[in-house]
Amino acid sequence: MTDTGLDRTDLRILEALQSDGRVTNADLAEKVNLSASACLRRVQRLEQDGVITGYAAQVDPRAVGLGLQAFVRVQLGRHDAESIALFVRRVDESKEVVACHALTGDMDYLLHVVVEDLDHFSRFLLDRLLNESGVADVNSSFVLRTVKQTHALPLA
Repeated sequence: MTDTGLDRTDLRILEALQSDGRVTNADLAEKVNLSASACLRRVQRLEQDGVITGYAAQVDPRAVGLGLQAFVRVQLGRHDAESIALFVRRVDESKEVVACHALTGDMDYLLHVVVEDLDHFSRFLLDRLLNESGVADVNSSFVLRTVKQTHALPLA
């Protein structure tokens, strides 16, 4: 067992599901050398314990008309609870923001933004992010090319 309470079989199940979330229970059981019923019980336990948080399709942004991605570093003007809550609410309401991380260092947040084009990004930035959300400074970088992207965690 690891210090997380997961044993080697749990980790093998997680690795297999990260690479193919649509694998059948029978095929998964075969990959990790368990009976189908034992494998299903483990997957259900991993789901109930919150280790597996969901399943989703990975969609190519360009295939659905989202041709521009940006990383936006944000600094808030104030850091009181009300200002932070306002910013978090604005981000949460913005479908263009696919990820938001609180940071250490000179900027407070890093947003991953996916939009149709530069006009859409401009509207998002001016109307949503800068409009009464408590943001003091932003710095944007546009993605030229994605070299690597995975949602799979590096499990031991």
